[in-house]
Amino acid sequence: MNSKLLLFFSGFILIYGLIHYYIGLRGWQFINECFFNPRILRYWIILMVFLFISYPLGRLLAPVLPHYMGQIIIVLGSYWMAFMYYLLIILITIDAVRLLDKWTGFLPAVIKNAPATAGWAVIVIVTAIVSYGAWNAHHPVVRDYELTLNKKSSSLDTLHVAAVSDIHLGWINGLKQTRLMTDMINGLNPDIVLLPGDIIDEGIDLSTEEKIPELLRTLRPALGSYAIMGNHEYISGNADMVELYLEKAGVTVLRDEWKEFSGFYLIGRDDNSRQYYGGSPRQDLDTIMEGIDKDKLPVILLDHQPSDLQTAEQAGIDLQLSGHTHRGQIWPNNYITGAIFEEDWGYLRKNKLHLIVSCGYGTWGPPIRVGNRPEILNIRIKFEPSATDL
Repeated sequence: MNSKLLLFFSGFILIYGLIHYYIGLRGWQFINECFFNPRILRYWIILMVFLFISYPLGRLLAPVLPHYMGQIIIVLGSYWMAFMYYLLIILITIDAVRLLDKWTGFLPAVIKNAPATAGWAVIVIVTAIVSYGAWNAHHPVVRDYELTLNKKSSSLDTLHVAAVSDIHLGWINGLKQTRLMTDMINGLNPDIVLLPGDIIDEGIDLSTEEKIPELLRTLRPALGSYAIMGNHEYISGNADMVELYLEKAGVTVLRDEWKEFSGFYLIGRDDNSRQYYGGSPRQDLDTIMEGIDKDKLPVILLDHQPSDLQTAEQAGIDLQLSGHTHRGQIWPNNYITGAIFEEDWGYLRKNKLHLIVSCGYGTWGPPIRVGNRPEILNIRIKFEPSATDL
C-alpha cells in the first residue's frame, strides 16, 4: 500500500472511530438515564466495538466464513452505517441546539427536563428514516428522456436506449434486485442496453457472482448490450474478471474503444480510477476516437464519472451517459455531489453535447436511498439532419 492510501485509510479509521465514540457516549447517557444500571456499560461497549468493526470485519472474513455468516455480518454492518449516519446528524444538531440554549435560554423547561423522551424520539426518527430508505432502495423507477441529435447520415431515424449505472451487484444488491432490473429493462423493449459502470461491488458475493451471466443473458436488445468499467471494478481488482463474466453473459465490454453501428458510434471509456488501481492510465479521448468520422454519424459516449465535460464537448461527443454520483444516495449528501460535479443528476446541455447522469440502480455502503430513487433510464433519441445538412 502506498503512502497516500495508507494516510487516507488511517485518517478514515480515526474519524470513523471518533464518530463511534461520540455516538457511544451519547447512547450511554441515554441508557443510564433510562435504566440507572452501571453494569450495562460493559455490554454497551462490546456492542459499540462490534458495530465499529462489523462492516470491515464482514468484508475481511467473508471469504473464510460460511456464506450465510459472512452475509449476516455484512448486512448488519451496512445497515448500521445508515443508522450511524443519521444518528450523527441528529445528535450534532441536538448538541448545537443545547449550546445555543445555554446562551439564549430559548428552550422550554419541559423539553430540557425530559432527556429520556428526547432520546426515544431520536431512536424513532432514525429508525423511520432508515426503514423508508431501505424500502425506497428496493423500488426502482423508470426515468424517461427524449432528445434530438442534429446529425444524420444514415437511414436510422430513432434509437431506443435502456441504460443502468451503478448496479453494485454483490452482498447487498443481490439476485432479486438484478432479476427485477432485467425484467424492467425487457419490459421497455429497447434497441440497445448500456451499462455505464459500477456493475459489480468491490465485495462480491460468490453465490451471486456465479449467477451474473444467467441473469444478464436474459437481456436481448436488437443491437446488443454494452458496458464499461467503473471505479468499483478497479477498486476491487476484479476488472478483468468482471469483463469475463459480462462477455459470457453476452454483454460486450468496451474499454477505451468504440463500435460503429448503422447510424451512430458508441464509445466505451475506461474509468479514470484505472490509473490508481489498474496499473496504467486510461487513454485520452482524442486517441480513442481515432478512426471516427464525427461529422458523419452521432457519437454516444459511456464515461462512468461525469467529470471533465469540456473534454467531451471539444471532442465532438453528441451524447454522454454517466453515473457514479448516486446523487449522494442519502440526503443531505446530494449537496456534496452537487458541489463536486457540474451536473450530478439528470440532463445537461453544453452547446452540442447532451449529458445524462443517472443516480444509479443499486447502493454502496448504507443500503438505503433517501432523497432519490433508484432508476433505469429509458432514452428515446431522434436523429435529424442539422440545418447545414439540408
